[in-house]
Amino acid sequence: MTTVIPFSEACERNKDPILEIITPYLNAVDRVLEIGTGTAQHALHFAQACPHLTWQTTDQSEYLEGIRAQLQNTPQSNVLEPFELDVNQIDWLAHSQDKSAGYPLLYTANTFHIMTEQDVIEFFAGLPKIVSSHATLIVYGPFSYQGKFTSLSNAEFDQRLRQRGVGSGIRDIDFLTPLANQAGFKLKQDVAMPANNQILVWQKS
Repeated sequence: MTTVIPFSEACERNKDPILEIITPYLNAVDRVLEIGTGTAQHALHFAQACPHLTWQTTDQSEYLEGIRAQLQNTPQSNVLEPFELDVNQIDWLAHSQDKSAGYPLLYTANTFHIMTEQDVIEFFAGLPKIVSSHATLIVYGPFSYQGKFTSLSNAEFDQRLRQRGVGSGIRDIDFLTPLANQAGFKLKQDVAMPANNQILVWQKS
């Protein structure tokens, strides 16, 4: 049975605008750990633009087959095969062949609004175990500010997410900030992106 290669039209639209913002951060490191690789379109595009990088893909178990199919369809030597990573795992590298931590950059896109609030709490709690002392965390997606959405479409999207009844919802900066600070990260950059999304860049100090 042939595995369907995953594809996201949104990823195709946003990959270049994201790359434009994050390129200086990618150029400053030699490896990246991506949490929630999804379709792997970002991984392949960013790693192709920065051939000096080693890009480690990860996701929950049900998405790994699709990621592998994508990487086999578009092989790229500096994008590594995914390993299973759930942010609720005690050991994020439990399923990785390479157990060395100290990643200088973590990247995640369109994950926080899919996660439950507890998942997001566990995400930040797990960071100190996996990153280097001056690591960068880049998060892309929709966010709210002091309870207010950046657009009507985001407010409607949040309502649809919450109606699913699985704990999803757009996260507020006031919820994220203390979690990041507790993990040793300070917000360095907040960039408004197309389609009412943001790029948040957090720096560990």
